[in-house]
Amino acid sequence: MATFTLTIVTAESEVFSEEIDSLVAPGIDGQLGILPNHAPLMTQLQPGEMTIRSNNGENVLAVTGGFLEVLNNQVTILADTAEMDVEIDLERAEAALQRATERVETRQADVDLARALSAFRRAQIRVDLARRRGRRRSADTPPGSIPGA
Repeated sequence: MATFTLTIVTAESEVFSEEIDSLVAPGIDGQLGILPNHAPLMTQLQPGEMTIRSNNGENVLAVTGGFLEVLNNQVTILADTAEMDVEIDLERAEAALQRATERVETRQADVDLARALSAFRRAQIRVDLARRRGRRRSADTPPGSIPGA
């Protein structure tokens, strides 16, 4: 099967670099599906979930924006932040969502509403992804076994 190279980098590190079969990313105008031999493309990413499929299975990441470039069967993503679903701490994500919700709801004069809404959106994406991962993990756990043991 044909593949292409995907590299995801943030200001802090290289998050992912592998040969993959397909990519679904949150483009600024909607979901983008990328397959091998895709036409050249440069676009902005919006906060959302990114799904990567390869022979190694499926990986899902939370991204908070950035840019995606497709050129010569190589996809490069320069992400503001990118976090694998398995790396998201659900309790911390829920606490961040609660703080962001409070900032948006109180709308105090010293709070930048646009930044507060952006923080809320990022936190919501992380919480949703972590919760779905937990359900998937529970569904994969054989009856009678202890999840995470």
